[in-house]
Amino acid sequence: MSSLFASPRFLSRVMWIDAASCAATGALQVGFTDALARLTGLPGGLLMGTGLFLLAYAAAAAAMARRATPPRTLIGLVAIGNFGWAAACAALLASGLFAVTALGMAWVIAQAVTVVLLAEAQWMGLRATRQPRAGLATSA
Repeated sequence: MSSLFASPRFLSRVMWIDAASCAATGALQVGFTDALARLTGLPGGLLMGTGLFLLAYAAAAAAMARRATPPRTLIGLVAIGNFGWAAACAALLASGLFAVTALGMAWVIAQAVTVVLLAEAQWMGLRATRQPRAGLATSA
């Protein structure tokens, strides 16, 4: 299984999946803001704002995925950001600020689960492809 994560294309594939999921979610939130607000109980401004962010992020993730050599530092930051997005989703639901419907809870939880899985895949890919630092001795 570790050879899967160490594949030279693994990180790029994960970033393509991240880009696609964010583009789809962002497009839905921007294109159907009012309908989603009614169905989820989430404010239209929040849906529109996060939808626009997701579309911009999807473009950046696609640019990272397209590179011949994945930008490891940026992908590490993306993974941290994905964990942060999941925490924000949990905080949103726990806050009780909005009368979120069952569909709204499912929408937010689906985003949280998706980004945690992506972040974990990104971390596993980064760990599996880590190059030993020059000059560091390893003990046997």
